Amino acid sequence: MAKIWITGAGTGLGRALAHTYARKGNAVVLSGRRYEPLAAVQREIEQNGGSAEVIVCDITTPSSIASAVENIEHVDVLINNAGTGIFGGLSTYSEDDIDQLLDTNVKGTILMTQAVLPRLQQSEGRVLNIISTAGLRGKKNESIYCASKFALRGFTESLQKEWEEESLTATAVYMGGMNTPFWKDTDHVKHPEKMKSPDVAAEQIYKEDDGRAEIFVDR
Repeated sequence: MAKIWITGAGTGLGRALAHTYARKGNAVVLSGRRYEPLAAVQREIEQNGGSAEVIVCDITTPSSIASAVENIEHVDVLINNAGTGIFGGLSTYSEDDIDQLLDTNVKGTILMTQAVLPRLQQSEGRVLNIISTAGLRGKKNESIYCASKFALRGFTESLQKEWEEESLTATAVYMGGMNTPFWKDTDHVKHPEKMKSPDVAAEQIYKEDDGRAEIFVDR
């Protein structure tokens, strides 16, 4: 039974990934900033006979990451799924908006990977970074969001080079929009209900999670 650590596991794609990996017989670690949604996912998984544990962790806070890692002795796969989005024309972004996007999407992923690395080296494990198609091309009213996702793409591709001689792999995962709570506080997307279900994306990610360099759910 492999142990899969998923950040941002309380809602959306993170929740779908947790259910998918647990259903396939893996033990999942659910982490995020808020206990309640994580506990709800844990209950759902356990009711279906799966194994899940909850670790509250804010990936923008190094001390929170350090505390979380102390509680997890073994990790086979780290899925860096936690992320945030703020959309609009360049002139609409405040400095706080920019900090929030970069601290969560970029710095948080880097810090999390850095902290879990010793566990992954022990298990000869894998990292999956959930990037989105915003890491492949620029998009209107997504300048800072795309900047953060391009940074994640560079981070992932650099890890692939750095780990060429090690039994570790890093996978960049690219998908488009999904019908998740990600869009609830923005009108950037008019009809999220018309987008694909995160369950569909999660199933493809699971099937292709074999250490390959890239997974394309959408291009």
